[in-house]
Amino acid sequence: MSRILIVEDEKDIAELEKDYLELSGFEVEIVYDGTEGLEKALNEEFDLYILDLMLPGVDGFEICKRIRDVKDTPILLVSAKRDDIDKIRGLGLGADDYVTKPFSPSELVARVKAHLARYDRLIGSQAQKNEVIQIRGLKIDRTARRVWVNGEEKQFTTKEFDLLTFLAMNPNHVFTKEELFRNIWDMESVGDIATVTVHIKKIREKIELDTSKPQYIETIWGVGYRFRI
Repeated sequence: MSRILIVEDEKDIAELEKDYLELSGFEVEIVYDGTEGLEKALNEEFDLYILDLMLPGVDGFEICKRIRDVKDTPILLVSAKRDDIDKIRGLGLGADDYVTKPFSPSELVARVKAHLARYDRLIGSQAQKNEVIQIRGLKIDRTARRVWVNGEEKQFTTKEFDLLTFLAMNPNHVFTKEELFRNIWDMESVGDIATVTVHIKKIREKIELDTSKPQYIETIWGVGYRFRI
């Protein structure tokens, strides 16, 4: 069942969209605030987004841009604005469609189905899909060797990326510094394993909201480190 996120501050319109989409077999969530909608869009997985442009907090243009920075998922913009400049801007930011209010709910459902079908064909035609690890607000693209935190791309050195990926691929496992040194630097414990501590510190500065209270890489005192999920 395809999952759809509606970000719309007009509750009557949002509920109407939800009813018609659910009758067509979709799972639908509604958020009435742009800031909350952006957070949910970036941290959870949906198959399609329906975004109003005029929202409290963050507007639909910004949400569209931030989603498109990290996801190829179909995006439909909905607005009472009929100006071509808004349509051009929205489509330029990566939206797949622009629907002007008032609109027929049946038309909206038809457009949703068409974009999902098109996206499924596109994904199905790809010879190879990137290997992606996504844990809460952290997204690691192993194939492209890129990392995003809450939708913002962060730059990592080769060893920082390798260390982060290794830990994320082995969640809830406690590794000693010696084990991490062997796995990432491909060496026996010859040399200064303090480099592990240095790299962990740098990684935390890039992925943690509060390095004193890490939500991803935990220090297990007297033992080593663990990636928490």
